[in-house]
Amino acid sequence: MLISVNDLTFAYEGSFDNIFENASFRFDTDWKLGLIGRNGRGKTTFLKLLQGLYEYGGQISAPVDFSYFPFEPRDPSKKTLDALFEICPGLEQWRIERELTLLEVGLEVLDRPLQTLSPGERTKILLAALFQRENNFLLIDEPTNHLDMCGRAVLSAYLNAKRGFLLVSHDRVFLDGCIDHTLSINRATIEVQKGDFSVWQRNKELRDSFELSQNEILKKDISRLNEAAKRTAQWSDAVERTKTGSGPCDRGAIGHKAARMMQRAKATESRIERAAQEKEKLLKNIEHADSLAIKPAPYFKETLVSAAELSCAYGEKTVFKNIGFTLLRGGRLALCGRNGCGKSSLLKLILGADIPHTGTLRVGSGLILSYVPQDTSNLSGSLKDFAREGGIDESLFKAILRKLDFSREQFEKDMRDFSAGQKKKALIAKSLCERAHLYVWDEPLNYVDVLSRMQIEELLLQYAPTMLFVEHDRAFVNNVATKVLEM
Repeated sequence: MLISVNDLTFAYEGSFDNIFENASFRFDTDWKLGLIGRNGRGKTTFLKLLQGLYEYGGQISAPVDFSYFPFEPRDPSKKTLDALFEICPGLEQWRIERELTLLEVGLEVLDRPLQTLSPGERTKILLAALFQRENNFLLIDEPTNHLDMCGRAVLSAYLNAKRGFLLVSHDRVFLDGCIDHTLSINRATIEVQKGDFSVWQRNKELRDSFELSQNEILKKDISRLNEAAKRTAQWSDAVERTKTGSGPCDRGAIGHKAARMMQRAKATESRIERAAQEKEKLLKNIEHADSLAIKPAPYFKETLVSAAELSCAYGEKTVFKNIGFTLLRGGRLALCGRNGCGKSSLLKLILGADIPHTGTLRVGSGLILSYVPQDTSNLSGSLKDFAREGGIDESLFKAILRKLDFSREQFEKDMRDFSAGQKKKALIAKSLCERAHLYVWDEPLNYVDVLSRMQIEELLLQYAPTMLFVEHDRAFVNNVATKVLEM
């Protein structure tokens, strides 16, 4: 069965720019479809349009019901099993137990209040319940944000065994593990392709390369044809002037020759116009992912941070135990491990937080740190005020955001109205403006689009700042980290 979108047009009230304009495409209800695109391109908006939450122009035809994730259950204080029965009436307990086993979630959670579960457990359990609904097509919006690497791998394998969903995610490894088609919201078009993210990326690189080369060929052709047209027109004028000179001449022959030259000039102009039209079709979907820059401050010692037999506990609960590492100048250390293993606590210790601990932690004297926190909920006000309060150069800050695909219209908005990905980009851009010895980033890529992730990767590889970071995007860790500490 097909879901058809015809001439879809939509803009938010008060906005002069359409999010979608006369977009038409189709996809099958049996597909495992990944939805990708830059932050702010309308991925979540499209999911809401499918649900009928906004008025729009055009037509969306669907033979199935849509269920959206994430959502807030009606009463999260209920026992988990009861909450699941409410979400999916008629659900049989053995079915949900089977799904939880596949998702590596202990069955004891069914007897606990839903609100006491970890965010990762809730993600898995609620998705499992939604998949039990009849005649149902799931709209899954960034399910990995509360999952560690192991949790993402488990969920990816689980989704790969399902069918009939549209998934928004920016995690390349996760997408490759569970989708068979890709729906991309490009700069100028929306298109559907068969294959996972890596297939889409390879196809895009090949097409972009072809279009760039064709564009260069057409530019040279247009330049050459313009010169030829100009010469032909000049010759025609020169021949025409000989008709009015003194002495005998065959004015008919001269006029005929001038007309032929003028005809040749017009034919050349037509070729120029055709070449210009062909050129106009090119480069519309090429993403201008300009390179970023960073100027880390040089540190006078080789070792910036070191730890030996470092342990941390909150009351009687041990968070981590006997951790040891050394972070050298130019190194990029990734902290990896399951949720709750103390990664963020270790970062906060290094940042100077008063957290009970034993063992040895040495942070270099006079070390200047730049911190990107997980939480973006406190961001509000204008970008100008944010830059001023952070003591960073506003022009540089906004230039980095432009390179991360912020529109100029976005600069006028209150940060409270930014998408989650745009808020993260603001925090990353602020950090990139800071001249620090050590960059400490705590899950910086949550909600950030794939292309921006690749830009940030290239930046870190090029400028090699000293970093300590927590990130669950396996591709990012593999590409960026010089050392991994498994906690």
